Amino acid sequence: MKILARALALVLLAAAASGAAGAQEAFTPAQRDAIRALLVETLRSQPELVLEALQSLEQRQEEAQRAAAKRTLVERRRDIFEDAGDPSVGNPQARTVLVEFFDYRCPYCKQMDAPLKALLSADPDLRIVRKDLPVLGPASVVAARAALASRAQNKYAALHDAMMGFRGSLDEAAIFRIASEVGLDVARLRRDMEAPEIGQRLQKIAALAQALQINGTPAFVIGDTLVPGAVDLATMRSLIAEARAKP
Repeated sequence: MKILARALALVLLAAAASGAAGAQEAFTPAQRDAIRALLVETLRSQPELVLEALQSLEQRQEEAQRAAAKRTLVERRRDIFEDAGDPSVGNPQARTVLVEFFDYRCPYCKQMDAPLKALLSADPDLRIVRKDLPVLGPASVVAARAALASRAQNKYAALHDAMMGFRGSLDEAAIFRIASEVGLDVARLRRDMEAPEIGQRLQKIAALAQALQINGTPAFVIGDTLVPGAVDLATMRSLIAEARAKP
């Protein structure tokens, strides 16, 4: 009886947690009532079943998400590494490409700025592709739009570096003040920021990040490896070496 109760309890818990209405429809109303009563009794005597079932469900969901992200790395390699609309720095002909998803207001992204520059200065066969993923509110969106629009005035590198190096509240006023300081025509910049292609690019990057299960910044793609979060310079060099060693 205990074994049956345990099995039924786990089935019902998993179905309820995952919203699997079909699993419950397989039972008659009387059977569902009996299972529900058995579940209540089982949980009263063995409450650890709740945690066990939820942990099992969470593990399966995480495994499914990782598998989906790996498929995306294969299926959308061109979007990840070769999108001509993405700004990039380093050797345009480099065999090794590191993709960075970042937010100008993210302190961990700012923390990674110096290590990434160190990688570029020491590695002539490296290119870094930058994908704006403004996840920290409206000001992040303004910063991303401004950076992308600044390319029309050939000031992307200057604005990017200035915003990444800014220490303080990077609000809208600060963004346009920095833009002016690096020589941008702010009135033109504001107009260019509203171009449809700017919004379309941000939407495309957001959709790609979602497909890769990227939920925050920074995040990096190196070869067939997705790296969530900030890492130190030694780890980044090791990941690049591993990517180069693979056929």
